[in-house]
Amino acid sequence: MTTRVHGTQTSLRRATEDDVTRLVAWHDDPDVARFWDDERFTEEEMRERLARPDVEAWIVEADAEPIGYLQVHSAGLDMFLIPSARGRGLGPDAARAMTDHLLDERGWTRVTVDPYTWNGQALRAWEKAGFVEVSNHPADEEHTAAWVLMDFRR
Repeated sequence: MTTRVHGTQTSLRRATEDDVTRLVAWHDDPDVARFWDDERFTEEEMRERLARPDVEAWIVEADAEPIGYLQVHSAGLDMFLIPSARGRGLGPDAARAMTDHLLDERGWTRVTVDPYTWNGQALRAWEKAGFVEVSNHPADEEHTAAWVLMDFRR
């Protein structure tokens, strides 16, 4: 299994036990949690999340420093960057690198994302990475607010 995926400004590596404390702290930051339905986790809960067989957890790095989290699941990608890493094109770079990896190396035929309609920063970042809006949806069992389905297009 690939242990590192490279973009032009970022690289991604699989999250490990060594990342548990960092991920708990990141999710506890209100400026991260608000984008993830205010979910916060204990270290034990984070270990359980990292062990999920149907979700791959990745750490986004820039200049060899951890700056965000990306998860790959059957429906596509979810990602956040820590506040100090935002606004520099790092999120789109990491998203594009992982998407290219999934399509070119793993044979995926489709990669999607599902940001909330109120999250303009995420919508713009996903668009910069190559995702286009496919449809809008109301809140449901998986989403606490209206959301947009976006597909990656080359």
